[in-house]
Amino acid sequence: MLTEKFEQLKSLFKEMEQALIAYSGGVDSTLVAKIAFDVLGDRALAVTAVSPSLLPEELEDAKIQAATIGIPHKIVQTYEMENPNYTSNPVNRCYFCKSELHDTLKPLALELGYPYVVDGVNADDLHDYRPGIQAAKERGARSPLAEVGVTKVEVRQISQQLGLPWWDKPAQPCLSSRFPYGEEITVAKLQRVGRGEIFLRKLGWQNLRVRSEGDTARIELPAEQIKEFVLITDLQTLVSAFQDFGFIYVTLDLEGYRSGKLNQVLNREPLGAKL
Repeated sequence: MLTEKFEQLKSLFKEMEQALIAYSGGVDSTLVAKIAFDVLGDRALAVTAVSPSLLPEELEDAKIQAATIGIPHKIVQTYEMENPNYTSNPVNRCYFCKSELHDTLKPLALELGYPYVVDGVNADDLHDYRPGIQAAKERGARSPLAEVGVTKVEVRQISQQLGLPWWDKPAQPCLSSRFPYGEEITVAKLQRVGRGEIFLRKLGWQNLRVRSEGDTARIELPAEQIKEFVLITDLQTLVSAFQDFGFIYVTLDLEGYRSGKLNQVLNREPLGAKL
């Protein structure tokens, strides 16, 4: 089954003949870039959009991975932070982010002669709340992984089989996903979240999130790591560092890390709905 899907992905790119890849450096878009380059060579181009919601370390990873693959790599700026529909952080915030991204990539692709813009959306993403997918579709982007039915687990399996050293890289969505819906997003807030996550990664914790709620940082780690984290971390040093980043309070989420946790409010009934 996995081999069949892999061959289908290669066939898709053969049919495209040329493709521009919306390339974040995450496992999904990097696999798409790898297969596109293996099939199309220099007729594939990876493009990374840079804005305050992308960690500088993630951009460096993207550059290194693109160079390892060999695919031509271009960096562009996006300006979603200038759109109040984005910074006000409504539940469909990602729609405005992806609109900005693809409104940038589509003209670029046409200018450079690439008939297709493709992204790293996988089959599992179609079953989550991802308003950005609609924005990409409206602008004609294609999602080869989703078209073939490749799941997140299969993305990692194929990446490992291809010998890509980042096959088990933790998911790293944009920093704006760290804020509860309705809380305004600013560059300063994005920076303090980013600095907090970098601080924790340097301590050796990789699969994590620093959620920002007002002046409070809420650290999420896998539940099985919480006890060890409390035992071996110099908590006072950590608190002091986070306060230097701009937070006032620092907390630890006892439930543990769960991707998309802030989306759980979308499934709740409004307060007072039942009497």
